[in-house]
Amino acid sequence: MNSSPMLLNRLVTFPALKRLSVPVLAVSVAVLLAACQTTPPTTTQPPVKPPVQPGPAMRVTGFSQLPGWGNDDLREAWPALQSSCSVLIRRPEWRAACGAAQQANAADPGALRAYFETYFTPYQLFNPDGSDTGLVTGYYEPLLRGSRRRTGPYQTPLYQVPDDLLTIDLASVYPELKNLRLRGKVVGRKVVPYPSRAELMQANALDGKELVWVDDPVEAFFLQVQGSGRVYLPESKETIRLAYGDQNGRPYKSIGRYLVDKGEMTLAQASAQNIKAWVQANPARKEELLNANPSYVFFREEKLPDPSKGPKGAQGIPLTPQRSIAIDPQHVPLGAPVFLSTTQPNSDRPLQRLVVAQDTGGAIRGVVRADYFWGFGDEAEDKAGSMKQRGMMWVLLPKGMTPPGGN
Repeated sequence: MNSSPMLLNRLVTFPALKRLSVPVLAVSVAVLLAACQTTPPTTTQPPVKPPVQPGPAMRVTGFSQLPGWGNDDLREAWPALQSSCSVLIRRPEWRAACGAAQQANAADPGALRAYFETYFTPYQLFNPDGSDTGLVTGYYEPLLRGSRRRTGPYQTPLYQVPDDLLTIDLASVYPELKNLRLRGKVVGRKVVPYPSRAELMQANALDGKELVWVDDPVEAFFLQVQGSGRVYLPESKETIRLAYGDQNGRPYKSIGRYLVDKGEMTLAQASAQNIKAWVQANPARKEELLNANPSYVFFREEKLPDPSKGPKGAQGIPLTPQRSIAIDPQHVPLGAPVFLSTTQPNSDRPLQRLVVAQDTGGAIRGVVRADYFWGFGDEAEDKAGSMKQRGMMWVLLPKGMTPPGGN
């Protein structure tokens, strides 16, 4: 999905819950003190905790501190790690760890655990405010029905990358801008921002760039949020994959948040399933809702030789269901193993396992922030659509490697 993502839950991504701010605490204490002047308290008030001081984003720890580390079946994560190593082994800091992975006994859970504990150091991730928990959402690979021509129910186009879209990578000149790209187009002698979703649709600016036509505009929108998906073509009885091609450069905005802000539903109700139901009940407002997200994703067609494999992520390798995550590459190295401790969707049942940071996404921003890839199919859709959990993360880096930021 390569800087796009993923996920019905990206539709309903909300900022992490904030701790009580210092000004609010000050007002609360003032009220308590004013009350004490007239009616002394009958019980001792607990001391007010000082605000958490910011610290490094990564702090070294030990494997014994990873909740559930000894219970995870690392054999399930091994294919994802080997896939990432096929890319990372070219880098000096990863060469020893990835080279040793080629010799490890992939059938022995104990040997794999010993491998990780020998070649890696775990670092716990922390947010800028010092907190150690963040938002964990989910995404999946959807299936749509479509046609290569506009006919019958197939009236909604999915587009390939337009010729006038410029993608500018400034990392060679400004290394601090690594993983950030500018997108726009040339007008006269200037590069200007590429049009938003609403502007593209209103101007029919993408005519002639259709890849396929599908039968549901809302599912087409969800496909863009996921970043890739499959389309079944009844005419030829063929299933193709639409992989992420590029994006218009506009910031992603959650349509779930839009509905909450408009008073159409509560935060707890803002699941992908409920968003779909709202659109069905309010068809006249469909475009208003979809255009609340100015981001627009373009695709490229790929063959589907092995339906068991997931779409390619930002590393250019297929994702592994329930063992791949999308992260913010400004904070977590792409390709690194990550131990994730969260809970199952709509549940307090633990979900603690080793995953690999193999993807990125427009809605995935922050240090303790992950998007969990559930895979393909109805169950994956249900899980991804309802996943808005709190979680903790530990990134595993090869021993001797300096963590980002030097912490």
